[in-house]
Amino acid sequence: MLIRTPRGWELPERLATPEDIFLNRRALLAGAGSIAAVGAMPELAFAADDPTADLYPAKRNPAFKLARQITPEKINSHYNNFYEFGSHKKISEKAQALEVRPWEVKIDGEVEKPFTIGIDDLIRKMALEERLYRHRCVEAWSMTIPWSGFPMQDLVALAKPLSSAKYVRMETFHNPKVATGQKAAWYPWPYVEGLTIAEATNELAFLVTGAYGKPMAKQFGAPLRLAVPWKYGFKHIKSIVRFSFTSERPKSFWEAVQAREYGFWANVNPAVDHPRWSQATERDLATGVRIPTKLYNGYGAQVAHMYKGMEGEKLFM
Repeated sequence: MLIRTPRGWELPERLATPEDIFLNRRALLAGAGSIAAVGAMPELAFAADDPTADLYPAKRNPAFKLARQITPEKINSHYNNFYEFGSHKKISEKAQALEVRPWEVKIDGEVEKPFTIGIDDLIRKMALEERLYRHRCVEAWSMTIPWSGFPMQDLVALAKPLSSAKYVRMETFHNPKVATGQKAAWYPWPYVEGLTIAEATNELAFLVTGAYGKPMAKQFGAPLRLAVPWKYGFKHIKSIVRFSFTSERPKSFWEAVQAREYGFWANVNPAVDHPRWSQATERDLATGVRIPTKLYNGYGAQVAHMYKGMEGEKLFM
């Protein structure tokens, strides 16, 4: 008899969104283009105006599930770290100043041929899907999110990196006139993050274009952000404009700010505290309840192999 043990991040079917509701949302979005509909439901206005709105809701990939209920959109969309618009959590209104069209993404560095591609062309090249992911912030709070997007390994394949490329350096936009937080001269703008090629091509690494069944809201990091759910949230770079493939390990934004507190790897580990607080537990934003933190945020089966033999590295923080 085959006995299957669910992985720690899987969601029981009883907690997943029923198919009829999922499909009804598709019909609702399709009909939201009129002025009357948008006026009646302002939360859909961005989705209706987005050039790729017809691609949402993306089909859910059943391989990526959760053991917790999805955090309500109202909570997720009003509790955001986006330092480009300020160091507080209530930046959702300020983030609306960001113009996400036109938007171009540059692919350069150690690749066969550098190129620049428009975000809509990039999105339509990819097969979008929805995944349910945990999100664990280094500040010891967490949420769960239905992201839509495509595997980062598909972008790596499109980029065609040379064998000399060992890392992917990612960079966000830089426009202090719009993003007033970028006027803070003590931060090393623009925001930069990096992954190894192995991490970037891991099955969990995901480039996000949407959330909650529609194109991504600006405060989430529209039009393109990273989701690497086994790492702390500061690794999840938002509003990406550039992917550079390099043989040298890039220095990330927070590593440049304070390397003692924020390292390159940033793998979630309850046994390694932040220098100023414990990482043993986290506060679930949906319930306010503190729950035990899991190693690699519960994704160890998919990612632990990448860090074997690296005991000398500061893997966590």
